[in-house]
Order: sequence, then C-alpha cells, then structure tokens
Amino acid sequence: MMRVICAGHVNWDVTLQVDHLPTADSEADISDRHSGGGGSAANTAVALSQLGVDAGIIASVGDDRDGRAAQAELRENGVDTTGLQVVTGQTAVKYLVVAPDGEAFVLGTDGANEAVDPNDVPASFIETADHLHLTGQNPETAAILAERARGAGLGVSFDPGRRSTNRTYEQALALADIVFVNRRETDLIEVPDGCIAVRKHGVGGASVETPDETHHHSGFSIDAVDTTGAGDAFAAGFITTLYDSPSDYHAALTIGNACGALTAREKGTRPGLSWEAIEAIQEP
Repeated sequence: MMRVICAGHVNWDVTLQVDHLPTADSEADISDRHSGGGGSAANTAVALSQLGVDAGIIASVGDDRDGRAAQAELRENGVDTTGLQVVTGQTAVKYLVVAPDGEAFVLGTDGANEAVDPNDVPASFIETADHLHLTGQNPETAAILAERARGAGLGVSFDPGRRSTNRTYEQALALADIVFVNRRETDLIEVPDGCIAVRKHGVGGASVETPDETHHHSGFSIDAVDTTGAGDAFAAGFITTLYDSPSDYHAALTIGNACGALTAREKGTRPGLSWEAIEAIQEP
C-alpha cells in the first residue's frame, strides 16, 4: 500500500452557507452553519485515506477543544497522527463564507498551525513513506521537510495554495517533483524546469505540463455547492492514481477532477470519497 505524508495546516473550520457573498456595508442571510476539521494538509490526508492510501500528517494544533476535535476527526478517518504536534495555544479557526454557486471567501486566525518543529518529526515517520505532499505553510519548514524527504528517496509534491500571495517557496519548489497551482496561483508561482506542473482550472478542468508533453481533462459538469477543499481532494486523487500508473497523466487528471467535483457538489471540505462514487461520476 502506498504511504503518503501530508505536511501543512490542520484547522477547525466553521462554514456559513449564505444567499450571496456580501459587499461592504451590506448583509447576507445564513442558510446553514456547520463545523469540522479543515486545513489543506488535513483535507488531503483524509481524502487519501478514503481512497485506500496509508496517510499520515505533519502539522501542529493547540491544546484546546478545537485541537482535540481536529485530532479525533483525523484518527477517525484513518490518518496517522504521529507527526501531529500539540502545542500550548489555540488551534487555527477558519470561517468559510460560501455562496450558493460554491464560491467562498475565508476569514481566520493562524493560531498554532505553524508551530510545528520539523526537527521533532521522527525520522522513521518520513523514511517509511513513499511520498511527501507539502501544502501552504512556513517556507522554512516546507524546505526542511522537502530536503529530508528527498534524502530518504521519497517523491515530493507541493500545493502552495493561497499562502503563495505573500510568501516565497523557492527552496521547497526546487525539490518538488510535482507542483499544483490554480488559476490565480499560476501568475504567482514559477514552476521549476523539469518539474511536473499540474494546473487546476476550476470549471475548466485541469492540465498537466511535463518537460515533454501536455495533457488536459475538461472536468465534470456539476452543480457546485461548496468548492472549499476541492483542490485538496483533486491532489489526493491525482497523487494516488499517478503512483499506481506512472506517466498515465490522463488517468491522474480524470480521477483528480472526479475527486474535486465530488467534493465541490457537497457541503463541507470533506464530504467523503469512494471509488464507487468516482466511477459513477465518470458515467455519461
């Protein structure tokens, strides 16, 4: 069984479904409110576990109620939390405001989600894995983990996310085999030469650019409800498929898009993935 370690943030998400995204000096009606675990690293680890991958996480949470809830949810989903560090303080809480078309904006506090010390992660936790998936986090932490993973012979992928707007990740990017970017991040992140660039186009599907070829998959037509976490699910599907079928980028894009679509058409960042649902959404 493939083993993947995800590194980055573990948050506690509070999602507010609203009738529209408000502008300044306006008001929106809340139609639904729910909470649960979040954070790109945690979302991807849960999605991987749901796809049958042995998933672990390197991150940090506070020693509060939200941190305990986030830990419990990860374990319930089969994620190895050996690398999840508990520190004194508050767990990061994100408030996700989601419109009927699935578009969202995020309000939040960083809390303890970047307190992780990569040097305290047991060597065996990384060395027994096949792949390290980095998400937006402290650039120095990302670089240290990428270097340790490469030294242990692991593949490395990186999905910097919205944190790339005010941070630079040159060291981690230089060590990555695969880099995931969305439409906005394409203009902010320069994918190193020789690296596989996976570009997520939202409703336009996704594409892969290698040094030798380009592939595109147009995605699946759905009625989006909440796009939060769809990119994390996409990454999980892509990584899982490419590991099983190296160089089959069309298959990786197909499964990645299916996982993203399944997530976007449900409320919350972790609606639950299964191979049965992935097969069903591909049927004409």
